[in-house]
Amino acid sequence: LRPIPSSQPGALPSPYHPNPDERSNGMLMHLLGLLTGFLGPLILWLVRKDSSPFLDHQGKEALNFQITILLVFIAFTIIGIGLAFLTLGLAALPLTGLFLVCLVLIMAWEITGCIRANRGEWYTYPVSIRIIR
Repeated sequence: LRPIPSSQPGALPSPYHPNPDERSNGMLMHLLGLLTGFLGPLILWLVRKDSSPFLDHQGKEALNFQITILLVFIAFTIIGIGLAFLTLGLAALPLTGLFLVCLVLIMAWEITGCIRANRGEWYTYPVSIRIIR
């Protein structure tokens, strides 16, 4: 088994090279995050985490990223309601723009995760709270 070359800083070097089935399941973990939030990656990770170290890693990454997104959206909601109340709705436009920028970044990172997992790379999200280790 040969190490996986990594073009991403912070990617995990590993002598383990995933087979095509593992790469597809790793990609699916990231894709389910895009479609179902944290539930899809959670279910697939719980089912497949013991079958390979690659799937365990990709599942944890996808799940941690989805939990981070959930926490950020809860914070956005609380701050948005508070600012809208204090400014009589005038803060809605800048917050909407910031929210849209966050959505674009989230989609870009998740699609990158799908592509890299499908290549067999040990993808790590650039912004994520490590809740599940």
